[in-house]
Amino acid sequence: IHSGTMIDASIPLTVAEWEEWGNPNEERYFDYMMSYCPMQNVKDEAVYPSCLITGGLHDPRVQYWEPAKLAAELRHKTSKDSGPVILKMDMDSGHFSASDRYKYLRELAFEYAFLLDTLGCT
Repeated sequence: IHSGTMIDASIPLTVAEWEEWGNPNEERYFDYMMSYCPMQNVKDEAVYPSCLITGGLHDPRVQYWEPAKLAAELRHKTSKDSGPVILKMDMDSGHFSASDRYKYLRELAFEYAFLLDTLGCT
């Protein structure tokens, strides 16, 4: 969750999600959301595992800059002993990734390759 996105009532689905998440324009809900917001909880010089952060340029739910900002925040603040932070932005897809079966399988293969490499199985 990113507070700027959840506050912006002009973004599709945002207001409807307030019923489930709470309205971040109200202080108690805003404070609660910030307590678990990934961007607000990246610790300076902490050691983090390898991260694969994905996004889609045409995603109406999670704007492309949100995963990019998280990747930048992790790269900037974390310890040099942390695992790599990989940002993979799909320039053709939206929230649910590829609808093409073969592209979906290529993306799945990429994710498995990242996982296997992270586990030292390559």
